Amino acid sequence: MKVGPIVIFLLGAMSGAGAAFLHFRASHSSGKPVVHVENGFEFTARGPYKTVAPLFGAYGERAWAGDHWKPEFLFPVPARDVQGEVFTVAQGHLRSTWVNTALDLEAGHIQYVYVIPDTQAVLIDIHLTQNDPVNTGVKVVYQRTALSAEFNDHVSEQGRKDKESGKEWETAINAALQANKAD
Repeated sequence: MKVGPIVIFLLGAMSGAGAAFLHFRASHSSGKPVVHVENGFEFTARGPYKTVAPLFGAYGERAWAGDHWKPEFLFPVPARDVQGEVFTVAQGHLRSTWVNTALDLEAGHIQYVYVIPDTQAVLIDIHLTQNDPVNTGVKVVYQRTALSAEFNDHVSEQGRKDKESGKEWETAINAALQANKAD
């Protein structure tokens, strides 16, 4: 694989609403540059840490992520959240393969890598902090890399959407936490 020079563009600083961290291009074997974007957001989950943390496992996420989040577990079976879990998710007419690379709920670190073949590779890094007995801080960072230059625009657009996802995550998680209190 031929890799060319990397050019870095600083797009912004982290804020509570979300921010772009950096954007760079590196040459792929075709000689055309591929895009890599990094974006993130922060919010507060209105629940105690021990209740919030399990919601970030792929299995636990089903409680708040909506009908589109239907992970099909390859490992473990039966499905449950463990470090190293492997599952697939339908994404339109494509299927992504996900691997959990960190699931340390005690330390508040959850991480996933997923690949949509020939399109993009994505790393999602999540850090949780106990703000106080009833609130949990959540910081999410997405890194997306196009696997082909023809998907550069798509990956860049997905990156822009990532940094704006904080409010959606916050609303859905807090609604699930509230519904859980009512049960």
